[in-house]
Amino acid sequence: MSATALRQAQGPAGQAQGPAGQGQGPAGQVQGPASGSTTPHPRLSVNQATIKYATLPEAVAAVTAAGVTSFGAWREPVQEYGVAASASLLTDSGLRVSSLCRGGFFTMPEGPARRTSIDDNRAAIDEAAALGAPALVLVVGGLPAGSRDLIGARELVRDAIGELTDHALESGVQLAIEPLHPMYASDRAVVSTLGQALDIAEQFAPEAVGVVVDTFHIWWDPQVLEQIARAGATGRISSYQACDWATPLAADVLLSRHYPGDGVVDFGSLTRAVEAAGYTGDIEVELFNQDIWDSPFQQVVDRTVDAFQATVVPHLDHDDDAIHHP
Repeated sequence: MSATALRQAQGPAGQAQGPAGQGQGPAGQVQGPASGSTTPHPRLSVNQATIKYATLPEAVAAVTAAGVTSFGAWREPVQEYGVAASASLLTDSGLRVSSLCRGGFFTMPEGPARRTSIDDNRAAIDEAAALGAPALVLVVGGLPAGSRDLIGARELVRDAIGELTDHALESGVQLAIEPLHPMYASDRAVVSTLGQALDIAEQFAPEAVGVVVDTFHIWWDPQVLEQIARAGATGRISSYQACDWATPLAADVLLSRHYPGDGVVDFGSLTRAVEAAGYTGDIEVELFNQDIWDSPFQQVVDRTVDAFQATVVPHLDHDDDAIHHP
């Protein structure tokens, strides 16, 4: 379904319009928290997926109205608005772009489909560079049709990334491998742990390939703290995403991400580990949840600000709130 169709399905309740949605001056500059009562932490980034049915201009309006200063972009809304126009909109708004989602889906055998995927990922790198995004998030793809060979599928991922690293380095964009929870291994990501992601990433220069630390996907891993330290030791933490896990899962398990604090994730230990590993970049909240998507955009952004303040901010190093990308 297209972004336009999704917005039509949502209806007027999702529109970020009217006085409550205004938080910008004439040139679109961020002016501070005009909507909610909490001043956002400077490292908070709201990912567009959290307000999926918003157009890019509507998402920028809602985020800036809340005083948030960073934004995680998705390719589909950017393409719909136009890459050059999107870059201008984001620059004029004063927002940093913390990442671009997504590239990947590398696990098909050699042939036309694989060549199309590689070409599309090169285009995604170009889009990330045009937006000023330091990282392109990679969802690597599930098992090839009819295959049970997880190890072989990860080799296909490694080989595809190897074809892209030169272009990534030339463009100043880090390829960010995102391990997904094992329940997605068959259809979305054969990389399920930070350890597996790092085993691939470490075959390439850290400036070219890093990893995403997404609490929803890795909170359960007994080795997660030592793997976060391993990632930080070579500057490979491309992004830190703070989202919660709660059961029962949605019927569509993809839509099971919750506001931080609404589930069982220990944000204290994970955030402290990421801080200790040396990561000082933006921290994204990216929520796939139908109830959240069906809520008004500004309400969602304001609640995201509050949830982040309550669950993540207490564990950050407040001696240095400057944002430094890998």
